[in-house]
Amino acid sequence: MSKGHVLVLGSNATQIELHGGGTATIGQYLNETAVPSLALLDAGYDIVLATPNGTKPHIDAVSDTVDHFGGDEAAYERAKDFFINHPTMNDVRTLKSVVEAGLDGFVGVFVPGGHAPVVDLMQDRDAGTILRHFHAAAKPTALLCHGPVVVVATLDDAPAFRKALEEGDDAGAADLARDWIYSGYRMTVFSASEEKIAEEQVLKGELFFDMEKALRSAGGDVSVTDKNFASNVVVDRELITGQNPASDQAMADALIEALDRAA
Repeated sequence: MSKGHVLVLGSNATQIELHGGGTATIGQYLNETAVPSLALLDAGYDIVLATPNGTKPHIDAVSDTVDHFGGDEAAYERAKDFFINHPTMNDVRTLKSVVEAGLDGFVGVFVPGGHAPVVDLMQDRDAGTILRHFHAAAKPTALLCHGPVVVVATLDDAPAFRKALEEGDDAGAADLARDWIYSGYRMTVFSASEEKIAEEQVLKGELFFDMEKALRSAGGDVSVTDKNFASNVVVDRELITGQNPASDQAMADALIEALDRAA
């Protein structure tokens, strides 16, 4: 018997604009999607995947490697098979349809990382509606790596906030974030120093803003590790955030603990 349904918010973005022109090919990270999802299923929870347009997320090719699974070939193959073949990864709903059907039946929500959610979920109105519901209900809300930036979707005008960040308008961004529901929450996210490495080695270009600045501009109490790519999870009230790909299992453990406790 299922312990309850957890909503997984996926991204449909495949390109991100770079400062100075051009784009980089992106997606969700395989481990950040599969490791927490499999942990939830193993713990007795069901999951429902929803994306802005109702199609399956794209996996970033950079993440499709055994290196993100600690060199564990079996874990890597299980994750790949899960994402490709498991019904929960293929029966995808739109965020809008989930909102319209009602959110009371979900016990928690999870947002995987990769750069993709920075493009669409961060400024998606339905994602904002969903996160506001879980905040108001004090239900476990977990976000991983770049995923935590999606909490700004709860702002009244998230697209304008994102545009202010792109334009370096710090005052404008702060003004748009007044009365943010997560203001003062302790949280973590993919660090500025980790992003520099990703820009140089993966994106081959510079982003318009880093995730630390985005969350601090909104009013978040952001902390990151001194050591790049070391696992780090921060829990504050219902909010559970993991810093980077290495935080996948620790974030999943914290989410399951919160879900079990709430039950």
